[in-house]
Amino acid sequence: MTNQLILSTIPQLETENYLLRGITLQDTNDLFTFMQDKETMKFITAYPVQSEQEMEEAISRQLDNFLAHKEIPWVIIHKESGQLVGQFRLHKLHVFHQKAEMGAVIRKEYQKKGVMTEVLGVILPFFFETLKLNRLVGDIFAGNVGSRKLLEKFGFHKDGVLRQTDYDGVRFHDTVVYSLLKEEYEYQMISPLVRSDCVD
Repeated sequence: MTNQLILSTIPQLETENYLLRGITLQDTNDLFTFMQDKETMKFITAYPVQSEQEMEEAISRQLDNFLAHKEIPWVIIHKESGQLVGQFRLHKLHVFHQKAEMGAVIRKEYQKKGVMTEVLGVILPFFFETLKLNRLVGDIFAGNVGSRKLLEKFGFHKDGVLRQTDYDGVRFHDTVVYSLLKEEYEYQMISPLVRSDCVD
């Protein structure tokens, strides 16, 4: 295990408009209000949480995973209003292989307002420069056009399509796998991408 990943607390990250702070059990009610909504969760799961107890159990698992160096879970706070607007996780974290996968949920009122553009702007340097990891993955439903455009805007490489990997109770969904490597991120720092439009 590298020293960068021996974290005693979840680090706080900040963008112009949002604060990423470590998730706590006190966030249960705020998260449940939108993570129970099927429309909000349609590109994530067909079976969103059904109760606050289930939400609390999910948070507890994430915190256990953090202590086991397998995940870093944040909530996203709108700085001006103080409202909890989403969740962001680095999960499936593997220290030896130096990789992790991203997971994000944004409440409907804040979707397509540039939240994830700001979040990725601080997550990428934290992941590649602070944690010094090598491969960051975005694994998304093929129908999630907004997330696909967002990842492509940040230079993620489309690794391929996994056919019919998820079933929502009605139909199967293909999954598109994107990844960004440390060497690609470092190249972008030398030749920055133009990110003029918010697509998330």
